[in-house]
Amino acid sequence: MSVRKRIPWVAVVCVGWMTGCGDRSEGPPPVAIDVTPYLLSEPPGDAEEVKSVHEAAGSERDVVIVGKIGGRSDPWIEGRAAFNIVDRSVKSCSDIPGDDCPTPWDYCCTQDDLLGATALVKVVGGDGRTLSGDARKLFGVKELQTVIIKGTARKDDAGNLTVVASGLYLKK
Repeated sequence: MSVRKRIPWVAVVCVGWMTGCGDRSEGPPPVAIDVTPYLLSEPPGDAEEVKSVHEAAGSERDVVIVGKIGGRSDPWIEGRAAFNIVDRSVKSCSDIPGDDCPTPWDYCCTQDDLLGATALVKVVGGDGRTLSGDARKLFGVKELQTVIIKGTARKDDAGNLTVVASGLYLKK
């Protein structure tokens, strides 16, 4: 076969290879997760502030912790039922008069106050794995919303506080 006759076949193969066999970005349909067991209708008792849990955290312990969702410009963990919270004593940019910050939940105005005042919250299933899905859609939460979490707190060697949540109370 001459080179001239091979060029159209090579082009067809290349185009087919580049486009694939359909759109794979969609993936399988998402599995519906029932989050009802995680949503608490009443606050779960006396909640500790994030800073207090940081100070007391050594090994793993049961906690009820309260904080505001934020601490970063994107406080959500993509594809997971997890997010960051901040101690309520730390002022967000929206708490500072005259500040027109477009993302006040990142606490860019008070970054120095975030040390020892943040925690990662992960909502886990019975298998111990973080639930799949966007926490905003699963629980109807948003940045700077106050949440009370019942769960288990762990602090790693780097000083990061993680709360494995068994229940969430969402303040409106």
